[in-house]
Amino acid sequence: MKKEWIKAIIILPFNVLVTIPVLILYFSGYRYVYNNLYLIILGCLLLIFGLRLGVLTMILFNNTGKGTAAPWAPPEYLVIKGPYKYVRNPMITAVLSVLLAESLLLNSPEIFCWFVLFFVINSIYFPLFEEKQLKERFGEEYLEYMKKVPRWIPKFTRK
Repeated sequence: MKKEWIKAIIILPFNVLVTIPVLILYFSGYRYVYNNLYLIILGCLLLIFGLRLGVLTMILFNNTGKGTAAPWAPPEYLVIKGPYKYVRNPMITAVLSVLLAESLLLNSPEIFCWFVLFFVINSIYFPLFEEKQLKERFGEEYLEYMKKVPRWIPKFTRK
């Protein structure tokens, strides 16, 4: 399973968060221009939040789901605890937080455009493909989960 995790991390978040932004900056002729201090602070907070959430969700997928986020090694069990109690796609929330942080810290409108494009791609992909696969794999359990937990915007309720 360790090999599958390394493969999943390199192919998925590493490419989205490192490879593609580096290529965007390289081909756009990027030159750093100092950003507003408040935006830098916001970028640091988003980076810390996104990295922490990403690591937590990967650990949950491994320990609870017994799999990875990758389609070639999906979890065997539906993960509905931790951040998954509040939002169905906290891994994407983590990636979006880091991309937004990168755009703020590097003062890069090009990376911000990649952030928007990545969100749009996932907004199409999840309902059309991933959610259908999850319904097939987990059946009624996933349908109930979908009713209770929103896709993108966390729902915090008192118990």
